[in-house]
Amino acid sequence: MPLVPTLAADRSFFELLTGSFERLVGRPLCEPGRGPRWLYEEAAFVVLAHDTAADPVFVYANRAAEARFGYGWDEFTTLPSRLSAEPMDRAERQRLLDAVSRDGFIADYRGVRVTKFGRHFRMEDGVVWQLVDASGQRRGQAATFSRWTDLDG
Repeated sequence: MPLVPTLAADRSFFELLTGSFERLVGRPLCEPGRGPRWLYEEAAFVVLAHDTAADPVFVYANRAAEARFGYGWDEFTTLPSRLSAEPMDRAERQRLLDAVSRDGFIADYRGVRVTKFGRHFRMEDGVVWQLVDASGQRRGQAATFSRWTDLDG
């Protein structure tokens, strides 16, 4: 069995992801009884999260995200999240993140993203939300989606 990165198996981070999602969006991110290993290894939907730095860096990407974007864990968790979009799409991405900061979450999001290999896809029916811990401290933002359209022939 392959090793699971520490944060991917971390119960408190899983609770931050899933608890923030449920409080803000009003529904669970995953079925009851699922845990951090399931979300990282088996979930069929993409889950990504970045930190609160001025130029946020991904801190989490499940296997579905790794497969969709083409990065392994070590690459993903050193990647500035802005690089998930092409330069011409970054202003739109920033408007989204600003709206999430203001409103807590955005549902039914669609946006063009780029893989490690330069292939483009449109994420569809995405949800982007604030990661807020139990004390109300903002810890970053996260996104999930399970549908996309490849844009490069």
